[in-house]
Amino acid sequence: MRFLVISGTPKHEGLCDSCVRAVREGSETEGVTVEVVRVCDFPIARCAICEDGWGDCLKKHTCRFGDDGFTDLQQKIARADAVALVTPVYWWEMTESMKAFFDRFRRCEAPRGEKGAMAGKPVLLVASPGGSGNGMLSCLEQMERLCRHVRARIFDYIGVNRWNVDYKLAAIRSAAKAIASGKLPDDVIRI
Repeated sequence: MRFLVISGTPKHEGLCDSCVRAVREGSETEGVTVEVVRVCDFPIARCAICEDGWGDCLKKHTCRFGDDGFTDLQQKIARADAVALVTPVYWWEMTESMKAFFDRFRRCEAPRGEKGAMAGKPVLLVASPGGSGNGMLSCLEQMERLCRHVRARIFDYIGVNRWNVDYKLAAIRSAAKAIASGKLPDDVIRI
């Protein structure tokens, strides 16, 4: 299994980075290949809304400006068996770098339906607001909408702040381990 962790944090330490490490630790216990990609390391530009609002993204499911790192990351998602989206919360949303990438990704992949790069794949959503802890739910909702549009299978939503970090990091490790072991959202026992 290939587990791709997409991180929105520009930092190499702190709350969100500890969440990224927890995903890696949990999934590596199952012996899977884990790759962490930090979208802020790519110069990903915002969507240019080509032509009449739909350019190559609708016709070819590619972005004509993909040489900024977009196409590489789109292909990494396509090759992955599972994905984790981990972002700090900025202004009650994903970071600007994650939003820039996923706005373009959604345009290319949503029209593909069940053949899209994330379609059917288990996805772990993690939002980590710092400071006040505000915006966690709206950020998770934003990531949920993205996943619904590209037909991903949401495995879990985990919000982490400075008050709950101890037990939420354990939850992230457990969720990543469960995904890496092959447990899928439909396998969840209904109570």
